[in-house]
Amino acid sequence: MSVRDMVEKDYYAALGVPKDASAADIKKAYRKLARELHPDKNPGDAKAEARFKEVSEAYDVLSDENRRREYDEARALFAAGGRPGGGRTGGYGGFGTPGGFGAPGGGYGGNPNINFEDLLGGSGGGLGGFFDMFQRSSPGRGPRRGGDIEAEVTIPFEKSLTGLEASVRLPGAATCTTCEGSGARPGTTPRTCPICRGLGVVSRSQGGFALSEPCRDCLGKGTLIDHPCPDCRGSGRREREQRIRIPPGVSDGQRLRVRGRGTPGERGGPAGDLEVTVHVLRHPVFDREGNNLTITLPVTITEAALGASVRVPTLDGAPLTVKVPAGTSSGRRLRARGRGVPVAGGGNGDLIVTLEVTVPKPADLSPRARTALLEFAQAHPEDPRAPLTERMEAEG
Repeated sequence: MSVRDMVEKDYYAALGVPKDASAADIKKAYRKLARELHPDKNPGDAKAEARFKEVSEAYDVLSDENRRREYDEARALFAAGGRPGGGRTGGYGGFGTPGGFGAPGGGYGGNPNINFEDLLGGSGGGLGGFFDMFQRSSPGRGPRRGGDIEAEVTIPFEKSLTGLEASVRLPGAATCTTCEGSGARPGTTPRTCPICRGLGVVSRSQGGFALSEPCRDCLGKGTLIDHPCPDCRGSGRREREQRIRIPPGVSDGQRLRVRGRGTPGERGGPAGDLEVTVHVLRHPVFDREGNNLTITLPVTITEAALGASVRVPTLDGAPLTVKVPAGTSSGRRLRARGRGVPVAGGGNGDLIVTLEVTVPKPADLSPRARTALLEFAQAHPEDPRAPLTERMEAEG
């Protein structure tokens, strides 16, 4: 994250959250926007794709506690003078001038939240923190771990049980192959900033003090790009596809973390992680309860009354027959052990079969079948609602 990004980009506005938003609120806002703007849901929509990259970049910074703190500090310092290098007119200006050191309220650059005493050795640890922040943002900083990336993938119900390799799209996760990461159009190169000579910071003397501040020309980057790469727009990074292994038994909404597959680290630092949210499509026949598969199986009145052995569909096509006990009522559940969802560590859940007694429609009854039903009713005149009536009378 360059100082240019810190100054020019409002990551909070990109996610639509206030500056004091909690980490949970930031993650919630990102997930909502990522679902709405994901390229898979907006094919060919360049504007949605650009917003998706903007939202991903914002979350990459604000989800990291250290990077968010640097971002907030840098923007607060720049805001004090309205622009980088405000000089004695209210930026990182002189002592005793409006908006500078010694201004009413003890602030720095007119910002009451930045205390002059803290900067010079109070509870904030002196000017070290001020200089360190810009040193970390300059070309000479040390290795930095890459940011984590969040992605989503949608898979069929059947594949959630067997596992598969899926492809996910990762915005800004790879070095741009067009410019080889330089950010400059092929055939051109970034040039060293003539003001800071590539350091990213400039020093100026103020009343006997030597103060460092981000270079106003390159905004702390140390280089200038006159002709940005048309593919990555000067960022040096592009979207890429990543193949990941989704294990058997994954559930809808489950999050998988893949180490080292996030944003590349800076200056030799390790890459961040990839966190993928898996969405499982609904199946027209089967459902899921934890590690158990469920299915509703219709049976006839005759099968329910007299008992029967009936075949049950399975996802893997392997034959399965269950025995329906005589006198079965609608809603009874039967269990086929080990025919459910694969369980981490070995084994499978069960297949739960819910029986549903079907009643023929009058138009489907032949005269002979109708006569048989009337004869059955006359031979068995019991009232199935009698127990309810008796309980109600007992309560009364």
